[in-house]
Amino acid sequence: MPDLSVAVPALQWIFLGYFIGVNGGYLLLDFLCLAPIRRHLETRAHDMLPRPVSGYEPPVSIVVPAYNEQAAIVDSVRALLQLEYPDYEVIVVNDGSRDGTLAMLQQEFELALFPEAYWRRLRVQIVHGIYRSAAHPRLRVIDKVRGGKADALNAGINAARYPLFCAVDAGSILQRDSLQRAVQPFLDDPRTIVSGGAVRIANGCAVTDGFLTAVALPRSPLALVQIVEYLRAFLFGQLGWSPLNAVLIVSGAFGVFRKEAVVTAGGYRADAAAEDTELVLRLHRLNRAAGTPYRIAFVPEPVCWRQAPESLRALKSQRMRRQRGLAEALSENLGLLFHPRGGAPAWLALPFMTLFEWGGPALEVLGYAFMSAAWALGLISLQAFVAFMVVAVGFGILLSVGALLLEEISFHVYRRRGQITRLLFAVLVENFGYRQLVAVWRLGGLLRWLFGGKITAGERKRPAQSQARSSPPPSNRKKQ
Repeated sequence: MPDLSVAVPALQWIFLGYFIGVNGGYLLLDFLCLAPIRRHLETRAHDMLPRPVSGYEPPVSIVVPAYNEQAAIVDSVRALLQLEYPDYEVIVVNDGSRDGTLAMLQQEFELALFPEAYWRRLRVQIVHGIYRSAAHPRLRVIDKVRGGKADALNAGINAARYPLFCAVDAGSILQRDSLQRAVQPFLDDPRTIVSGGAVRIANGCAVTDGFLTAVALPRSPLALVQIVEYLRAFLFGQLGWSPLNAVLIVSGAFGVFRKEAVVTAGGYRADAAAEDTELVLRLHRLNRAAGTPYRIAFVPEPVCWRQAPESLRALKSQRMRRQRGLAEALSENLGLLFHPRGGAPAWLALPFMTLFEWGGPALEVLGYAFMSAAWALGLISLQAFVAFMVVAVGFGILLSVGALLLEEISFHVYRRRGQITRLLFAVLVENFGYRQLVAVWRLGGLLRWLFGGKITAGERKRPAQSQARSSPPPSNRKKQ
């Protein structure tokens, strides 16, 4: 039988060290993102002026994978056709939808089959045909056999004509200047191969014809808490890694990629649970191993809005799938870890993610369970238990409040009276119950990855369109 006088203190320090490490790491990332925020504030005055086309913007192919998107696909495509960008095309990939997705596109945009040559650089499922819009020459639709999101993206890359492609979820809500902002890192640094855009929660916001017209907070407490979570863990976390060229995650909802870099890397993996994360990690690994100069950037502006789950069932499914996908992506790219030429991604970002994001759910759940049981059984003092909770929960509250403070002094998206007060309330909910519940779900996703279990997808909900409808995008059809 193990000596409890030795085992209990050792476990105390292990769990305490974990929470100090994860919270301290995110606090350091908050400090690292101060410089990019300062640059943002210095250039904000220029953003108030009209942004004329410089003539140097590279053309972009927007690839939209769509599966059973009948309800929202028309408004999504209409919005994409109205983006403020000089030269781009929209490629919608109908990935074997069982509903009327293709029929809606055909009816709304006057699609017709076109005998187009198709360069199959990446292996994909069978393509039934490629349609062109008679009303909008920059719109094409690929109809193919169901192969999953990654396969649909690869099909869109095969058909893309331009050197950059932008991967966009059919349910993503972009701003009119989103593409222009996301492409800017490619103009600033020719070594850029990926530019990830910030993602915000759209629940509660007013949306008209695929565009967000008014920012508001959701009525759902669950969605409200996720706003704070996204600010702390995603927005400012990614912004902190960006100066080190160590951004490891680019949201699949919105990201711009250099096409040749992705094709050379083999495209998206069709069997990956988190195809977006796996691709970015693979690009880091391959370019670092080859000694190729590159940069993966992060755009802090709220360039993309998306709907967050509002039910516990849907949120549980989402977090379990994310954790399983993260574990799979990390395991496939462990060759980057401590690589001699790996730089900050290999020596800082990947170890941090491996310890605190991959193994974090197990340490977090076991830590709460052990410390609570040890105190209840009298194995540790009340002072030791309180100290643990201060580090685990109190430090988390500090980070969340700090994220709100950074949001207010930088982007100031939530401007209505009372919104910050509601978000401060969400901080308490997030740290007293929400984070612990999510940790349990993430641990479930980790166990499913270890033992090969399946995770059922939760229901998807698209943002409700407001009743007001803007005019359709102007037709580019030439008069006869």
